[in-house]
Amino acid sequence: MSGSPATLAETAMTAPADERAPSLPRLLAGITEQGAMTLPEHLATHGPLPARLQRPRNRWRPREQAGALIEEINRAGLLGRGGAAFPTAKKMRAVAGARGRAIVVANGAEGEPASLKDHTLMEMLPHLVIDGAVLAAEAVGADEVILATCEFAGHSADGVALALQERAAAGLDDASKVHVVSVPGHYVAGQESALVNYLSGGPAKPLFTPPMPFEQGVRRRPTLVNNIETLAHVALIARHGPGWFRQLGLPSQPGSALITLSGPVAHPGVYEIEHGASLASVIEAGGGTTTRVRGALMGGYGGTWIGGELLRGVALSNEHLAPHGASLGAGVVLLLSEQACPVAESARLARWLADQSTRQCGPCVHGLDALATTLAEIAGGIGGARASQRIDELAYLVTRRGACAHPDGVAGLVLSSLETFHAEFADHARNGPCEACGRPNELPLPRRPVSEETIRRRAARP
Repeated sequence: MSGSPATLAETAMTAPADERAPSLPRLLAGITEQGAMTLPEHLATHGPLPARLQRPRNRWRPREQAGALIEEINRAGLLGRGGAAFPTAKKMRAVAGARGRAIVVANGAEGEPASLKDHTLMEMLPHLVIDGAVLAAEAVGADEVILATCEFAGHSADGVALALQERAAAGLDDASKVHVVSVPGHYVAGQESALVNYLSGGPAKPLFTPPMPFEQGVRRRPTLVNNIETLAHVALIARHGPGWFRQLGLPSQPGSALITLSGPVAHPGVYEIEHGASLASVIEAGGGTTTRVRGALMGGYGGTWIGGELLRGVALSNEHLAPHGASLGAGVVLLLSEQACPVAESARLARWLADQSTRQCGPCVHGLDALATTLAEIAGGIGGARASQRIDELAYLVTRRGACAHPDGVAGLVLSSLETFHAEFADHARNGPCEACGRPNELPLPRRPVSEETIRRRAARP
């Protein structure tokens, strides 16, 4: 896949912080090219969990101590790193206050093809992830942790499994309540309700809500679903406190974050930044661009394009990206080179996203297919004068109508493509394919294409 990093170990790096807050790396502290961080290396880098958070063997901490950890996360202002940026403490409080013994799901499915951050954490820094998951479980009163990985992410799943063996051999009883589950590799399988449904024995398809997972999740028990990176931050906040966490970032979005930088840069890969860092500083950390940039996709394949002429001065936080209609989303910064054809790239991506439908809701089954078909017609010069208007109509019809936000994300991405690359789409509508249409594709997609039949088969558990 063009522009994707060769190995996670070689490309997990830290973008420079500014002079007032030179305390990066945090999550990526101690990472090396020699493989996953061992338990002794992890403890040497981060230290043991504070005594106030440890509990006697086989006993739960009193509820007030668990509540204190949630309050620390609240004061830290930690927002979820899975894409929605939901306040982590608010979600934890909802699960802790629900009736019944809870379950924690550490969501490492990462179906976003342009993101490698969660795979990096699981493969290279599994003990930090496990620390966060176990702490979250105790904070909400859960006796079970399910760590969900994508079926294609062999190395990351292996890294977590080996780390659990290390912890068991070291006499850490927390390893006994964590187990790793592989989930289907299609795009929406990592969506919260789809993941809950799959782990409950059903197909990996999104559910209509309510009830919400915190009320009735895996096996009808209250369930906390947190992204892998979110839980890694929990492990650090537990050690260093909310004040330390807020030393980086912005009041509205404190702390650091992992960014997957790809496209025409010398060193694509996973970088740790503080929220509010300039896009220019991240590109500089990646060795600079290798050619002129036509645009940047922010947040992932449910995200927003920003044209190359607008990238100067862009900062990486939801607050700074909002005027562009964008957000950090899943931590994706994907640059598109000037040599690429944005129309051909958009049409190819729209078709792939339409094919990722679980085929249970009309907006996905019919609406996304019609969107992808219309884009392909424009790319081929056969869409006619009303093609752009037809896309507006289709985008309106598919949004806010499905069991999940997949149709909304695809519609938003298509509309963003048409707005950002308006001149290129107009040229294709008039004249058909351009010379750049024949170039190798730049937007990364999974190496193994997934047919609709395969998606249905994987989504339906035997």
